[in-house]
Amino acid sequence: MTEYFVQAFIYLAAAVIAVPLARRMGLGSVLGYLVAGVVIGPVTGLVGQETTTIQHFAEFGVVMMLFLVGMELDPKALWAMRVRLVGMGGLQVGLTAAAGMGIASWLGLPWQSALAVGLIFALSSTAIVLQTLNEKGLVKSEGGRGAFSVLLFQDIAVIPMLALIPLLTLPGLAAVEGADHAGGLSLVAHLPAWGHALVVIGTVAAVIVGGYYLSRPLFRYVVQSGLREVFTATALMLVIGIAALMSLVNLSPALGAFLAGVVLANSEFRHELEANIEPFKGLLLGLFFITVGAGINFEVLTANWSTILALGLAVILVKAGILLALARVFGIRGSNGWLFTLGLAQAGEFGFVLLGYSIQNQVIAPETAQLLSLVVALSMFLTPALFILYDRVVLPRYQAVRNASREADAIDEQAPVIVAGVGRFGQVVCRLLRANRIPLVVLDHEIKQIENSRRIKMKTFFGDASRPDLLETAGIAQARLFIVAIDDRDRAVNMVRHVKHTHPGVWVLARAFDRGHSYQLREAGADDVVSETYHSALELGAHALTAMGVHPMRAKQTTWTFIEKENAHQDELFEAWKEIEEGIHFSPRYGELFMKLEEALGSAMQQDWDELRPETVPVWTPLDRKGSDERA
Repeated sequence: MTEYFVQAFIYLAAAVIAVPLARRMGLGSVLGYLVAGVVIGPVTGLVGQETTTIQHFAEFGVVMMLFLVGMELDPKALWAMRVRLVGMGGLQVGLTAAAGMGIASWLGLPWQSALAVGLIFALSSTAIVLQTLNEKGLVKSEGGRGAFSVLLFQDIAVIPMLALIPLLTLPGLAAVEGADHAGGLSLVAHLPAWGHALVVIGTVAAVIVGGYYLSRPLFRYVVQSGLREVFTATALMLVIGIAALMSLVNLSPALGAFLAGVVLANSEFRHELEANIEPFKGLLLGLFFITVGAGINFEVLTANWSTILALGLAVILVKAGILLALARVFGIRGSNGWLFTLGLAQAGEFGFVLLGYSIQNQVIAPETAQLLSLVVALSMFLTPALFILYDRVVLPRYQAVRNASREADAIDEQAPVIVAGVGRFGQVVCRLLRANRIPLVVLDHEIKQIENSRRIKMKTFFGDASRPDLLETAGIAQARLFIVAIDDRDRAVNMVRHVKHTHPGVWVLARAFDRGHSYQLREAGADDVVSETYHSALELGAHALTAMGVHPMRAKQTTWTFIEKENAHQDELFEAWKEIEEGIHFSPRYGELFMKLEEALGSAMQQDWDELRPETVPVWTPLDRKGSDERA
């Protein structure tokens, strides 16, 4: 028992240390998990043979993930995906399997083994790709939707692959001892083909009908208990039960969970189910990624590193070439085409399953399978690097080409106010200035934002305000005010720094994303900084006070005092923030200052309220719940 606790602690500690570091460095959580696995496995030897067993358990995170993905769709959305699901997904699997088979045959493998290898490398990693797309908010992009369609088809294709592999048995290969699966539970093991087909159809129908008609009464019954843990247990029971049922009829558990998720997409219990399943999904996926890193056999890797590296790169390049061609054929162009290509260019977790199944059925020799498993792991390990390549090289290049495809507008006006950025923030600023008849020159390098502003008759020039020549043309030398309202943190800081350095007499107002960004802008020289959420949060806080019975006048006074006290301590907070930025990851003084602010705010509010004459304050009775509902 002690050994299990120690192993659990090692896995969790590795994740806690590595993942935040990877996210802080902009590398993504998946690479953090993989590196953590390498460190505790092959490098330090803290974990060993149990990683394979844990990996089989952790693969259930993929099942949970597809259940949650299914709940994000509905049957209509799934039907709308049919062309890409079958067309693009089918072509990807078929073409990649054929290419893999050709290369494996050229390397000397029998055609049976070569076909199995082609099928293994036709699959991509559902776990890594969907997790990364979710983290980066790219699931709903054109490339993200295309990737999801292909991944879903691949998960479906695993079923016929598992049926095909036993037919490829090579009599010359020795059976692997203990590899027989006959002892596993199965409802279709001894059924004829027609009986197997009937059981599969009945199982799928049971999942759909049961999910539609039985889930609601079940969840209503559970909710009446008033115990949250029972609802959590029910959610887990549902996913585990469907996965087990699918396994009993030799179907993919992930596919069954996805189907159940689609059925429950319109359920009133959907959001509660997501909230209960999400933590388990995240933990199990993280554990799966750690086991992939920990399972790398460094002895085999060092002995065959050139072969493994060459094969790993070949897998990525061949798949990328096929995917890029398919992206063009199906109209996924530009940066979305590269997202689709680079996202799916690796091998996947089901590759380990098919490799094990191929060994058991004497299709691939164990020593060859060991080499191929490292190729699969290497390609998965390189996937975060492919997403980083997309973020830092491909996407900026396409954005630059898109903006450069149109020359900057000829700025034929000059004004005392120059505004950089006319998005959701800058547009409000411009409308207020225009309403007061204040002349201004507005610049933005996003064509869509310019078109939106021109619809409301606001003249906007296309151009990048970070370019010194455009600022000079816009009249920055004679301007009184320069407003930075763009939504790019780094460009905003650089823009402020440039203007204050070259034209120190210009008053610079800047939009900040958060407190840290506001301090960066102040350090760059901004004369006044406004956080985009600060005043709206104060306004909402005042409404909250009013709703809880605080007099509206006192609530409004509280917000004024809040701003006054924060401004009074601005220099101290700035100095504490600089300590954090200089490497002191936690500054006790920072927390103490916020406590001091709250205490000062409470004292000041009581003093201000006491000074008001009671007769000048109108009687205030907070609305009861009924009145609030009627007003709403």
